[in-house]
Formats: sequence, C-alpha cells, structure tokens
Amino acid sequence: MGQDVRSPPGTKKSGPRCIALVGPFQSGKTTLLEAILARTGAIPRAGSVDAGTSVGDASPEARHHKMGTGLTAATTTFMGESYTFIDCPGSVEFAHDMRAAIPAVDAAVVVCEADEKKLPQLQIILRELEDLGIPRFLFLNKIDRANKRIRETLATLQPASRIPLVLRQIPIWNGDLIAGFVDLALERAFVYREHKASEVVALEGGDLDREKEARFSMLEKLADHDDALMEQLLEDIPPPRDAVFDDLARELREGLICPVLLGSAIRENGVLRLMKALRHEAPDVTATAKRLGVSSPKDALAYVFKTHHLQHGGKLSLTRLLAGHLDDGATLQSSSGEHGRVSGILAVSGTHDSKRPAAEAGETVALGKLDTIKTGDTVSSGKTAPKALVSVEPTPPVLALSLSATDRKDDVKLGQALLRLNEEDPSLTMIHNPRTHDIVLWGQGEMHLRVALERLKDRFGVNVKSQPPSIGYLETIRKSITQRGRHKKQSGGHGQFGDVVLEVKPMPRGGGFEFHEKVVGGAVPKNYIGAVEEGVVDGLLKGPLGFPVIDVQVTLMDGSYHSVDSSDLAFRTAARIGVTEAQQQSAPVLLEPIHVVEIVCPTEATAKINAILSGRRGQILGFDTREGWPGWDRVRAMMPEAEIGELIVELRSATAGAGSFTRQFDRMAEVTGRAADQIIAAHSVAA
Repeated sequence: MGQDVRSPPGTKKSGPRCIALVGPFQSGKTTLLEAILARTGAIPRAGSVDAGTSVGDASPEARHHKMGTGLTAATTTFMGESYTFIDCPGSVEFAHDMRAAIPAVDAAVVVCEADEKKLPQLQIILRELEDLGIPRFLFLNKIDRANKRIRETLATLQPASRIPLVLRQIPIWNGDLIAGFVDLALERAFVYREHKASEVVALEGGDLDREKEARFSMLEKLADHDDALMEQLLEDIPPPRDAVFDDLARELREGLICPVLLGSAIRENGVLRLMKALRHEAPDVTATAKRLGVSSPKDALAYVFKTHHLQHGGKLSLTRLLAGHLDDGATLQSSSGEHGRVSGILAVSGTHDSKRPAAEAGETVALGKLDTIKTGDTVSSGKTAPKALVSVEPTPPVLALSLSATDRKDDVKLGQALLRLNEEDPSLTMIHNPRTHDIVLWGQGEMHLRVALERLKDRFGVNVKSQPPSIGYLETIRKSITQRGRHKKQSGGHGQFGDVVLEVKPMPRGGGFEFHEKVVGGAVPKNYIGAVEEGVVDGLLKGPLGFPVIDVQVTLMDGSYHSVDSSDLAFRTAARIGVTEAQQQSAPVLLEPIHVVEIVCPTEATAKINAILSGRRGQILGFDTREGWPGWDRVRAMMPEAEIGELIVELRSATAGAGSFTRQFDRMAEVTGRAADQIIAAHSVAA
C-alpha cells in the first residue's frame, strides 16, 4: 500500500504557499527540489545537478561550478494545493539571495546532513530564520548514508538551534542500513522504495518498542507548551491523534519547536511525508502577512525578493503577493516612492515561465519590466506608497577586485553592466578609485567575484581585466626644512617669474595638510598667495617615494616678484618646485593604512585564526566569546590593509566556510626598512 497523494473529498484547501529550501553548502537542497517536483508530477523525472539537467541551479555559472549561485523558484501542486519552492544557494558567499527571499515565505525546510563540520553553517542559517520568526522544518538528508544512531545525530545538531529539535520520524534499520521510517505522529511504519512512494508495513517487535519510546519523547516536548497534554501523559492517557497534529502545527507556527524529518532526496525517499507535513502544519500567506505587519489592505500588496535581467526579455522582478488581486498592466507604487507598470505576469517554474493575466494573494510570480522597482521593495496597487515591510541590508563585503574594460570603448558598457549586476545582487558593491580611475568591485568572497566576472562576460558581453586593488599608501616627512622655490623663464615678450621661500614641517599623524603665510612688506603680493597654495598642493600629490603626501604644514615665509613677468601660473610653479625639493631633504617615510579587523569564527577554529593573523602582520588585540552565539568567538586585531586582501580565503578555509570579518580604517602607520623598499620598488614598476 503506497501513500495516497490525492486530496480527500471535502478537504479544506489552503491558499498558495511559498516555502524556502535552505541549508549548508552541498546539503542536497537542489536535489530535494528535483525530488519534490518529480514526486508531485511537475516534471516527468528528477534531474541531476551533476548531469546539468536540474530545474534548480540552471544558470550557466551554476552549471559550470556545480553549485548554487542564485535562487531558483519553482511551482508545483500537491493534493490540490499550490506550492512555490525557493531553492536558495548554500554557500555563504551567495547568502544574500536567501536573506532577501526568506522574509516573505510561509515556512522554510532546512536541508542538512549528519556532518559536524557543517554545524556552524547550519547555525548561521537557523539564526537568520529564528530572528525573523519563520517556521522551519529540518530535513535530515542523505539518511541512506547515516553511520550513527538518530539520537546521536540529533544531539550533534541541537546546539545549532535555539529551540528544541523534535523528531517526527525514526529510522527502521535493516542491519547497518536504513530501510524505512516510523512516523511518530501517525504511528505508522513505512519502508522506502526508490523513486516510488513508501510502503506501509506492520509496526512490530523492536521497531514498536523504539517507536513508543521516541513518540513519548516527542510528546513530552510538545507538552512543555500544552498543559492538557502534560496531564494526559502524567495520567497515562493516550492523547488523541488529532490533538497531537494540532500541537505540532501550533508549536511550529509559534516558533516553539523545529520538527525533524528524515529522507534521501536523491532516492526520493521521505519526500511525500515532507509534503504532507508542509500541507498540514505550515502556515499560509495570511499568517505570513500578519507576521510582516500587514493589515488587511484592499489593494494588492507584494514584496520583491529578487531581480533578474534577461539578455533579451528585459527585467523580471520575482514577487510574493501578500494580499489582494493583481492584474497585468496594473500600476504599482514602491515603498521607495517609485512607480512602475506591470508588463507581464509570469508563473514561475525554474527556467520555464508561463504568462498569466493576474495573480492572487499567496502566489509567487515574476513581474515584467518594473524598471524602477528594486529588490527588497514593498509594492502596492494603491494610490499611496506602502511602508517598507522588510529591510535586508547586505553583509559587509570582504574581497575586492580592481576592474577595467579590456577595450576602453567598453567603459560605458561596463558601468551599465555593473549597475545591472548590483540590481540582481545587492551584496556586490562598486566603488570608483579616483587615483587609478579603475572600478573596484567588492563582493562576499572569491567565488562570488568569479561568478560576477563570468556574468559580465557571458551575459553582458563585457570583457574585463582584473587585478587586486591598489593599497592606499601615502607618505610624509620627519624633518623640518626651509626651501626656496624659484621659477624664471624668458622667451620673448612677457616672461615668467615667481620666487617663494617655504617652511615645510611635519605634523602629528592625522593632521592632514595646513597652509599658512607670514609674508611681510609685500614680498609676495596678496593676489598671488592663493596660487602659491595651489602649487604646494600640486607638489604634495606625489612625493619622492611616489605616493601622495599628508601630515605636512607649509608656511610661505618670503619671496619676490616682478611687476611685469609675475603671474598666478609663475607663483604656482615656483611653489610646486619649492615643496618638491623640500620633501627630498625632509626624511620622507612611507605610510600604510592600518585597519581594525573583527573576525567571527567557531571556537574550535580560533587558534588557527590567531596563527593566520600573526602570519599577516596582525597585532591581536584580544578575543572573547561571541555574545548570543554558543560555540563562537570574536577576535579583534590591528592589521595592515595590504595583508587583508585575501584574508577571507584563508579564513573560510580554516572555518569550513563559516567565518567572516569586518574591518574599519584606524590610522596610517610608518613602514621602514626592507618592507618599505619592496613596496616602493613594486610601485615604481607598476607606474
């Protein structure tokens, strides 16, 4: 006897639901999506990530790297009800897609496996869901590869969650292999059949004893929030099955428990039981709208969680309709005050979207050509701009590349392409370097930036040159000097004459630049003093070591002029000559930027992090536990900017992809000796 997926007569239908599939990198989210779509009849058979045939991870970059580089939305029907699944990337480098999408979902399925190395990643994802109050199931995937008992696995995973992980199922063992499962709420045993519905079998012998023990443990956790159930357990009264299901649904929705289900996505085991749990226990759009603070609006109200720029189809905005009815052609206002007219409503199903005339509350659709609407906007068909329901700020970037178009005529095209990339992925940041005139692209890691460059080339047709961004080296002086600067040129007619005496002094670090004048007796006329200051600034743009000069005070002490040949240009040139010659004799010294770096990492990796920092000229300021994050530390250090460049690569390697850092400029510090010589030599070669 298989599991019946037909809707029983008279069953009350719920509105369209939206479910996020989240979890650590390579935990099997996309494979689970394939299994869901195949088992519910949306596709004839499950595709494969390795074979490049999956509905999810279908972009060229995802296919090439065999990993999620952006979210995928796909809709299916189960027992007469509509479900849109949002398959979110697992890598921390592409986490912004998940963070932007999950506020508007009804529930999340957290896909994980019994791997202690991935526990920090799991904790990060669960914390995001916990902070937003999103109901969540844990789907323990790859159960066919399990090598430890389920209670041991649960004990390993529990520290990642701030609420109890409650087993809904226990495995049926056949020797060392898992052959099926027992549903503790339903009190039925099922044997797995590959790519088919599980088969109900008799619950007897040792499996029956284990079921009774595990079911009682589940009921005890439910009873922590249900006094009536607690009394029934104390009096040995079996609780009604319907009451147990009601408790499971209520406590899930109230964020009191996280149910744990078992399965193997690649074998399509446990998928229908997961779907039934979603159907019976996950909230719908009404509860989600309430969680987001939506009152009962008469107009359509929606949240835009992703933007796509198609090569030939324009802009698509992936949107969850939270309330009301939306027609194609409707005019929408955004929470940021922009207007846009819907030009096409598409049902989402991977890369195969179909056009439709309207959308109803709960549906997840793609809206065409809303050019002024951006990811994260709340939009309404009403006459006034809606308030923003969600604010998702990108995490601070951690790695940068300096970009320039291979062909200079593509500079404008590059700028436009980067703006579109940023619309699609706000966790990419672009900064223009005024010194080098390059664009510095900041991202969340090595793969994040690599994928961005691939998209620039393949989707937007822009070839770029990339290199590490230049470090903000400066220089200053350590000795005071008085220097004359003289410019005299005669070439027929009016000549050029300017003569200044400058006192050049070092200032305390952070002093910047000051200009004063103490001229007496009109040796330099007042109308030329502004030109003298401009000439001094010119001379400080590039010091004797090759870098801009700071922390210098220059005073105009004396000079002379010619009534005919003197001019602004002549005095500006004289001042530049004077300050340039003065710097060469004032003990110039190189300065490098120093940042305060704050790293967050799992406690077991802290010793490795300290060693990494020390190897990068870091001065460790201290470390302590990360508040509110059991099993995590926070390490603070002073570090030269030159050593921060690829710090994230080592950091992620040492923390199984979970660690990250922020940085803030602190001061400029002197660099001397061999280190300074190497920097100056490298800069001369590059120039």
